[in-house]
Amino acid sequence: MNCRRHILFVMLLTLLPMLSSAQNHVRRAMERARERQEAMARMQVDSDRGESGGPGKMQMLVENGDTTFLDRLPAVYIFSRGRRSTEKNWRDYYRLVWRFARVYPYAQASGKLVKQVDSTLNAENYGFIRKDRYISALQKQLFKDFESSFRDMSIQQGAVLMKLVGRETGITPYEIIKNYKSGVAAGFWQGIATLFDNNLKAPYDPEGADRQLEELVQAWQRGEFPALYWSVFWEDPPTVVIPEKYL
Repeated sequence: MNCRRHILFVMLLTLLPMLSSAQNHVRRAMERARERQEAMARMQVDSDRGESGGPGKMQMLVENGDTTFLDRLPAVYIFSRGRRSTEKNWRDYYRLVWRFARVYPYAQASGKLVKQVDSTLNAENYGFIRKDRYISALQKQLFKDFESSFRDMSIQQGAVLMKLVGRETGITPYEIIKNYKSGVAAGFWQGIATLFDNNLKAPYDPEGADRQLEELVQAWQRGEFPALYWSVFWEDPPTVVIPEKYL
């Protein structure tokens, strides 16, 4: 088996990136800390301008002698910690929000890609050899389009992405590999996933283990995720660029 030819297809559909480095983690953490400090500094500057009557001065509406001050405030989420919440629970939640923002667009693209592949294979009634050639050509294109993006993903991001692919496709990552490649390939990648405490056979569970992840998906679909992300990190969520042909 030529692992280089197969690795990106598996990474996109099972979404279990295996490449990460401590240096990248430290660099990203430092960048996030600096960006947060800059955001807080900008907020302070805007506040100072408003108080001094400068460019940040609020608008006024006068009606029948009554003055109403007008301003536009960003939407925010208010989180209730509850009695049983711990700092670890909140740190885990913040990490989940951070990872979700960076991987969900890929999960959406993978769901559409699986439907497209299924439609093509069913319409053309491919035999084994034609199917293998089609999948191999697709893998080559995916490697070209997504390699640079996936190389910087952490294992934890890959695990979240794997769960979201299960949601978007309706089948487990293990079944995806088995259907498009072979049972042998599925078993191989299941073994690799196990080394990183992941399970390609685990179904998406929106009512149980994946409840918080499902809440983030629902917030995304309602258009509320940017406000939620800002409430947590005081900055806009990252922009994930997906090639137009996968949208």
